[in-house]
Amino acid sequence: MQKLKIGMLLFPDMTVLDFVGPYDVFVKAPCFEVVLLGESTAPIKVEGGLTVQASVALADSPQLDILFVPGGKGINPLLTNRTVLDFLRQQALGAKYITSVCTGALVLAAAGLLQGYKATTHWRSLELLRMLGVEVVEERVVRDRNRITGGGVTAGIDFALSLTAMIGGEELARIVQLQLEYNPAPPFRAGSPHTAGTPVLQATRELTKHMLEIRRGIIRELLQQHGMPAAPPS
Repeated sequence: MQKLKIGMLLFPDMTVLDFVGPYDVFVKAPCFEVVLLGESTAPIKVEGGLTVQASVALADSPQLDILFVPGGKGINPLLTNRTVLDFLRQQALGAKYITSVCTGALVLAAAGLLQGYKATTHWRSLELLRMLGVEVVEERVVRDRNRITGGGVTAGIDFALSLTAMIGGEELARIVQLQLEYNPAPPFRAGSPHTAGTPVLQATRELTKHMLEIRRGIIRELLQQHGMPAAPPS
């Protein structure tokens, strides 16, 4: 089976499950060769203090077949990080698929790689993706031509299994799913803003309000620098 080279971007304060969920799928699927990318190969502290390490620096990366960007608190500096954004733009010219999970979609959008495409992100950041001129779809996994985006955090497993089915076939994806015993049965129906209930939704909105405002400000400045108006919220 032909292997597609998938480059998974690592960065400080990344959400661990955004990366590890898809990673565990990809390393079990023989249709992928995983390349762990970072601005350097120095150790990186992600959310919670866990240390990870890229195997290849961006400057030394081969041409990738698939680009993958996870999300997390650490995307804020990436939205204006010329090294990362230029790398994504350059790689996108030769990549077969351009993908993200959670707020990684905001980084792709900041690089101009989601304009004219439908995409999704974490529910709390859908309005931010819309500000960047992206046609937003509130689903677990959204595919629009060669752009494939996953929703928040745990949607990364759904995303990765969907991508595996596209590249290696549905039977392979099913085998990997069973290996992972991915059979979700959450103890609460609180995993969506549509089912969590008003008290939980309000508390979560309040908890994430500060981060949302910071990102709004970054995106407004970014749009102003490029002479682009922010898309109005729907």
